[in-house]
Amino acid sequence: MPLPPVVSLTDCADPNALARQSTRIAALFGSTPTVLPLGGPDPEGAAALTLLDLLRSTDLIGGPSRPVVVLVNIAPRDGHWPNGVPFCSFRHGNHLVVSTLNQRVLAPLATYLGLTEVQVTDVRETLEAAADDWAELTPAEIEEMVRTQFRSLWYAPLLARWLVDGHPVPARPTAVRPSVADDVRIAVVDNFGNCKLDRPAAELPGYGAAESLLVRNRLDGRDIRVRCYDRLPDVPLGEPGITVGSSGVGFAELVVRGGSAAEAFGLRQGDRVFHLTS
Repeated sequence: MPLPPVVSLTDCADPNALARQSTRIAALFGSTPTVLPLGGPDPEGAAALTLLDLLRSTDLIGGPSRPVVVLVNIAPRDGHWPNGVPFCSFRHGNHLVVSTLNQRVLAPLATYLGLTEVQVTDVRETLEAAADDWAELTPAEIEEMVRTQFRSLWYAPLLARWLVDGHPVPARPTAVRPSVADDVRIAVVDNFGNCKLDRPAAELPGYGAAESLLVRNRLDGRDIRVRCYDRLPDVPLGEPGITVGSSGVGFAELVVRGGSAAEAFGLRQGDRVFHLTS
C-alpha cells in the first residue's frame, strides 16, 4: 500500500527552509508534500484554525477515505523549553498528526473535535529506541539530531514515518486542555480580506438574536455597530457583517460583502475583536 500524502504547517517559512523540508519529507514518504508556510503576526492562531480546518476537511466524505499525515511545527512563544518544545502525535480517525506540543494550537481540537490527549516523545529516547530496533543510526547521528534546534527538519518527519510504519515509538500520554480564553481574535485574514475569527458565531454575545455587535475600527478608533447575519449572501452588498464563515465548526467571520473587512477596519491577524465577558 502506498504511503499517505503529507501536509506540513510550519512557521519556518523562508524558501531555503521550505526546500529542505519538502525534500526530506519526499525522500521519506515517496511523494512531494504540501508545505503551508504560516507567518504573520500570530502564527499560533493561524495554525490553530488551519489545523482544525484540515482535520474537518476529512469529514463528510460519505464512505472510506485515504489516510493523511499532517506535520505541525509552530513553537510556543513562551521561552519555556531550553532546546525547543517536544513533539507529540495523535490520530484523528485514520489520519496521523505529528505536532509541536503547543497548547494554543491543540486546544481547539479538544474543544471542537474531542481530542483528549496526545503522545509526547523525547528526541533522544525515540532515536535510541529506533537505533536499537529498526533504524540504522550511529551514536554520532543520534547526537547531532538531539543537539540541533532544527528538529522540525531532522526529527519530526522521521517520527511521522516511523509511526506510519507501526514501529513502537516510546511516548507518554499528555492531556490537552480545551480553549479557555475570553478574547475572540482574528485567526486568519483570507485573500478576500474576510477576517476569520477563532470562535463559532453561536458563541458571540447576541449573535443568535441577530443583534449588532461593536467592532473597533482601528483606522480611526471608532466603535462601529456591525449586524449579525446567518450567511454571507444575507449581508447587503458593500456593508459589513458578522456571519458564519467557512472555517472551524460554524466559526464566525467579519466581512464586508464585495470588499475587504481587514482594510475597512484596519485589522490584521491576531487582533482582538471581542471579549466574551465584557
